[in-house]
Amino acid sequence: MLRAGIVGLPNVGKSTLFNAIVGNAKAQAANFPFCTIEPNVGIVAVPDDRLKVLAEISSSKEILPARVEFVDIAGLVEGASKGEGLGNQFLANIREVDAIVHVVRCFEDDDIIHVSGSIDPMRDAEIINLELSLSDLAQVEKRLERAKKDLRTKKATQAEVDALEKLFPVLNDGKTARTVELSEEEELAIKPLGLLTRKPVIYATNVSDEELASGNEFVEKVRKVAADEGAEVVVISAQVESELVELPDEERLEFLESLGVTEGGLQSLIRATYDLLGLQTYFTTGPKETRAWTIHQGMMAPQAAGVIHSDFERCFIRAETVAYKDLVEHGSMNAAKGKGLVRSEGKEYVVAEGDVMVFLTSA
Repeated sequence: MLRAGIVGLPNVGKSTLFNAIVGNAKAQAANFPFCTIEPNVGIVAVPDDRLKVLAEISSSKEILPARVEFVDIAGLVEGASKGEGLGNQFLANIREVDAIVHVVRCFEDDDIIHVSGSIDPMRDAEIINLELSLSDLAQVEKRLERAKKDLRTKKATQAEVDALEKLFPVLNDGKTARTVELSEEEELAIKPLGLLTRKPVIYATNVSDEELASGNEFVEKVRKVAADEGAEVVVISAQVESELVELPDEERLEFLESLGVTEGGLQSLIRATYDLLGLQTYFTTGPKETRAWTIHQGMMAPQAAGVIHSDFERCFIRAETVAYKDLVEHGSMNAAKGKGLVRSEGKEYVVAEGDVMVFLTSA
């Protein structure tokens, strides 16, 4: 399952956004710093209209969408890596995530205090990035000292030591681990550290409802920073998301269109995360269930099968495969087969976005 950690300063809309996209009230959302005192975890379904269509074709009893887990931690402040505010303890909760959603406040509201006294998303982003870098620095420094000793007894590899020695001076300068080039072997060696500033980042620029479609000057400044970092940017309104939760499904699109947009923040965040991480979807469908599976772009058929179960990859023979649009156009797997559109793909087949697959194995 894809996991994303939500970070940001206090009162930028983190917990309001979390509550809304998860569709529950696990996290408090109050107008004072540190209202979130436990890491909150919520699992949401990935919206995909194709699932319902496939389920109708297969008369499926159940629809199982792909899922994303969001982890919301307490608002960080300057000095968090040294224990200020609620401190470094919460950063450990997001070391295992695949990507970081960095919420920055891009709206003016005199009724909602800002921990730094003014609205400046660039400053806010720099504070958070520096705290994450300092937290990573502490990790790297501690591990480097140990790895040098472990190298003599083969408990550590030269690749790990080399990687740590490249990372230390960069992090010590307050820069991010993402800026350091590592070999594939070095990358694997430091993976257990879960370095926060080496993870892909999505900046969620939180705007007022009237600026959701157009953005504002704050958003444009964030876009420039993100472009330099190779990060993604989504424009969201935590307040709009909280209102969407209260609406029935049939009224949500109408509400969004009245604001000049066609999708909510959850869809925007997930789409950006998939793009950033190079992810895509394939489907399995039948009378029992229709299900979406998330895989990395470029995966071959056996690897895709392994996402379902490791035995499927180990015992893979071939995959009966049809493109989603071809299956929908002809209305059934048998009709698509009759047109020669269902292919028998082997171990070298690279799975395409939207493939509908049936795996044949030796087990």
